[in-house]
Amino acid sequence: MTDKDHPDNTGTPSSNDSEKQHQSDVWTSGPEVQGGGASRQQSRAGGSGGKTPDMNSDEWQRDIINRLAFASLNEQRRSRRWSIFFRSLLFMYLFALLFYFPSNWEENAITTGKHTALIDLDGEIAANSQANADTLIQGLRDAFKSKNTVAVILRANSPGGSPVQAGYVYDEIKRLRKKYPNKKLYAVVTDMCASGCYYIASAADEIYADKASIVGSIGVLMNGFGFVDAMKKVGVERRLFTAGKHKGILDPFSPLKKDEVAHVKGLLESVHQQFINKVKEGRGKRLSKNPDLFTGLFWNGEEAVKLGLVDGLGSSSYVARKIIGVDKIVDYTPRQNYLDRFAERIGAAAANVVITTMGLTQLNMR
Repeated sequence: MTDKDHPDNTGTPSSNDSEKQHQSDVWTSGPEVQGGGASRQQSRAGGSGGKTPDMNSDEWQRDIINRLAFASLNEQRRSRRWSIFFRSLLFMYLFALLFYFPSNWEENAITTGKHTALIDLDGEIAANSQANADTLIQGLRDAFKSKNTVAVILRANSPGGSPVQAGYVYDEIKRLRKKYPNKKLYAVVTDMCASGCYYIASAADEIYADKASIVGSIGVLMNGFGFVDAMKKVGVERRLFTAGKHKGILDPFSPLKKDEVAHVKGLLESVHQQFINKVKEGRGKRLSKNPDLFTGLFWNGEEAVKLGLVDGLGSSSYVARKIIGVDKIVDYTPRQNYLDRFAERIGAAAANVVITTMGLTQLNMR
């Protein structure tokens, strides 16, 4: 028998076997789908040696459409799940930020060892601002009460404000100094400590400032606007009805009256004298005899040292390190959470609109 009479035993696949293997791979290499049961079973049958489906048949086309549809649906589901996941994370983060964490959670962290307490007096001193008496007094009380507090620094940066709020803080500092005689309070000026801010600072044991800080402005003012001449030019008549002779005092749409102006000036002089007395009580013999000291003028830090308004030049870290001897500083300033701060700003803005619209004025130490 010749070689031609025997089959090929070299292991090389015949052309028919290659064609069948190729047809089988077309169906077995694709992803498994969850739908199209009849077409899927037929596809598997074709891949396991059954009859090869006709690619031009309706069943094969439906199977391809099913595969594409389910692949797109699965991709949309995965995308939706990830979107929900990240939105949930964002919601939990905002919820924790606004409601869960306390406003001063960093300051309330566990502090061990001796330290210098710090309270910030920042911005206008007013009942509806961050620098209000209640907030400052709370921080001062917490700082003095702590057993690890060696001394307290009041870091001041304010143009002044309400004499009432300043008086509250001044009196509380005096009370705390008497209650804790071994803990000194140092006022440290950053950019500015004028008028009502200096009212508060004068209650400290010592005051420090930068050489370029603005210090002083010991005076009282009350301001507003008058629209009498403007109303005459536009032909507007003011009609004001009051029960009480001076109930409409300082009405911006009515002419000033001499007796009412004298009354207001007397009020300002009285508050100014209260201010002067508190500064003299706090600073004592350290004040110079300069006649301009209580006229409302202000000076830089270097000149303030010469006038006795300031005891020395230095920052908060300098005072903690060199004067107190404890350079570890812990912030005791009460902080509002973001939600409360936002709500209060809306209320403050509404109140300011009412005050401006009605032409009202406020008494300020500036």
